[in-house]
Amino acid sequence: MQPNLPRLTWRRTLPVSALLLALATAGCGGDASAAGKGKSGRKPPLVVVVTPQPHRFVNRIEAVGTARANEQVTLSSPVTDRIDRLSFRDGGFVRKGQVIAVLAQQEEQAALAGARADAQQARQQLQRIEALSERGFATGTAIDLQRAATRRAEAQAASAEAQIADRIIRAPFSGFASLRTISEGAVVASGTPIATISDLSRIKLDFTVPETALRGVRPGQTIIATAAAWPEQPVRGTIETIDPVIDPATRAVTVRAILANPDNRLKPGMLLTIGIEAGARQGLAVPEMAVTGEGADRFVHVVDGKGKVHRTKVQVGVRDAGLIEVAGLAATARVVTEGVVKISDGDRVRVRGAATASAAEAIAP
Repeated sequence: MQPNLPRLTWRRTLPVSALLLALATAGCGGDASAAGKGKSGRKPPLVVVVTPQPHRFVNRIEAVGTARANEQVTLSSPVTDRIDRLSFRDGGFVRKGQVIAVLAQQEEQAALAGARADAQQARQQLQRIEALSERGFATGTAIDLQRAATRRAEAQAASAEAQIADRIIRAPFSGFASLRTISEGAVVASGTPIATISDLSRIKLDFTVPETALRGVRPGQTIIATAAAWPEQPVRGTIETIDPVIDPATRAVTVRAILANPDNRLKPGMLLTIGIEAGARQGLAVPEMAVTGEGADRFVHVVDGKGKVHRTKVQVGVRDAGLIEVAGLAATARVVTEGVVKISDGDRVRVRGAATASAAEAIAP
């Protein structure tokens, strides 16, 4: 039995030796592969970079204003009387001088007829006295008295005419009439509104700006106003007047602009948002996604010529069309715009593409 022991021992130990040799070889191969990927075992992250590009930035003042008619008046009854006739339709256009309403005037017409008759009689009597004076049968005093009587009679006739004119209400300017709230035959008291006439040929737009922004506002400046009803059709206007007094409670000043309104689209009382270009300048811009924040500070990640990332502090300005104004960067800096969340200061990165995109190209769809 003993001669068979060495062969049995050899058969059991041979596979174990082969296994140890295979594991050692695999371990050497794995170390070589890991060495090709670096100490971390991963490739540097892939990023997209851009160079800052000049861009025109505009300082804008935003405000909200209320539209007012170019001219607007509420016509009221000057006396207490009955309405005989209404001569306008709801929302209709009326011309300057057009009759809007006529109040009862029978008594006034009768008074006018009597006053005219008295004036005519006084004039005739004056003519007779003047004729007698030429022949020496009337004194100068008699002529003066009759002339005074004639003027009084004519004044009474003019007063009667004025009373009738007060009962004929006319449009003081061309415009659109309001909706009717009274009817013919109604008795109205003095001061009762009859119709509101609005001239919509242009719109006065009143809005307020804080006193800190007053230096950016001046007469003749262009504004852009947008109504909620037509957000896709902004209207351009011009600042006409700036109130010389600042409200001490709000520390704001009222500004009035004029807007053209050829299609009568804008209505009095409408609320509009206003943008004023207070100043324009050229500045370097990068996509907004390239800027990160830490408290009040803003940073970008710049890639140097060796592919290493440097976290760089910048000052930011206004935003426009997906771009943000930056200061503190060289025009040739390569700023990471995609892949920012994957990198830290001092990391090595791979830049996608052979050429560096511009800031505008980086945000293009």
